[in-house]
Amino acid sequence: MRYGENHRRQTHTRIVENASYGLRQRGAKGLSVVDLMKLAGLTHGGFYNHFDSRAALVSEAIAFAMDQTTERWKKLTNDNANGKRFEALVADYLSPRHRDNTKHGCALPALAADVARSSRNERLTLASKLEGMIDVLIELLPDEAPQQARQIATGAIATLVGSIVLSRAVGAGKLSDGILDAGRMTAGGRTRKPQRRCDKS
Repeated sequence: MRYGENHRRQTHTRIVENASYGLRQRGAKGLSVVDLMKLAGLTHGGFYNHFDSRAALVSEAIAFAMDQTTERWKKLTNDNANGKRFEALVADYLSPRHRDNTKHGCALPALAADVARSSRNERLTLASKLEGMIDVLIELLPDEAPQQARQIATGAIATLVGSIVLSRAVGAGKLSDGILDAGRMTAGGRTRKPQRRCDKS
């Protein structure tokens, strides 16, 4: 039985989406082609009808996962008042809900270390999508100069990702919650200006 192009596109999307969930749960090195296809309910026989290589599928799955996070950020910030958008994003990211939901969470804490040791194409995909995530945060900093806004946004993402990585590594509990709290204070404090000290004479 021959399927139309629309069916092929739908199947391709299903493979990528399910691969993105599996990779976030088990890492970029933890799944073979057979495993990745099985996640979509398919056999590995049709893999090369959709992808040139495993790396090509992994790259698409990374892009899909990071796009999901970016869209979530945009929706979240649109639902909050201007002055609270940055803080709302930080609070949502560094929440127990996100820590405990690797399958649907941000790809960076789950995959960045693996991608650093993977193919150039996977690294380029992650870098490109990371730029988009930084741009989302920059838009939340209209009162900052462009260079300063980029530095703040990049530092905030590094803090967010590192906090999730460590909070997951130690397992849910008091220490894990403390890491999330510290990350929220650090990333969310980006607008605090140093107060001038008035020396009393």
